[in-house]
Amino acid sequence: MKPETFIRGLKKTLLAACVTATCEVALAPATASELVYFPLNPSFGGSPLNGPVLLNSAQAQNKYTDPDLDSGSAARSAITAKTPLQQFNDTLERSILNRLASNASASIMGTGSGLQPGTVETGNFVINIVDLGGGMLRITTTDKSNGTSSSFEVAS
Repeated sequence: MKPETFIRGLKKTLLAACVTATCEVALAPATASELVYFPLNPSFGGSPLNGPVLLNSAQAQNKYTDPDLDSGSAARSAITAKTPLQQFNDTLERSILNRLASNASASIMGTGSGLQPGTVETGNFVINIVDLGGGMLRITTTDKSNGTSSSFEVAS
């Protein structure tokens, strides 16, 4: 058998197979089902178990680097890496400042439950309370070191 004859016969056989397959697909009944939406993101009703997967995928794709961060973890380690002594000192400082604020507010409040108009001075601040009338008080706190002040109004 000549190669040309073999190739022609192979082409005819393949063509017949393709036509038969196409006819079977074309003659098959078409079926369809409902299109159902399942949210993936937990923020939009998806499973909470998808949250870490989506976060990791987003972080893997994130190519942004903070230009304000000084090339590496020097700035980051200064914030997070504290010795137990430094942590204790920070806690002690917050506790003392909290106690000072409590003492200042107790002298402002007086013996009753309401704020008393007047002026209270601490080591670094001057707290001035003014009665505006109608049950409103203006509280102004002034920093003695640089003179900046902050005010707010409350109902007494």
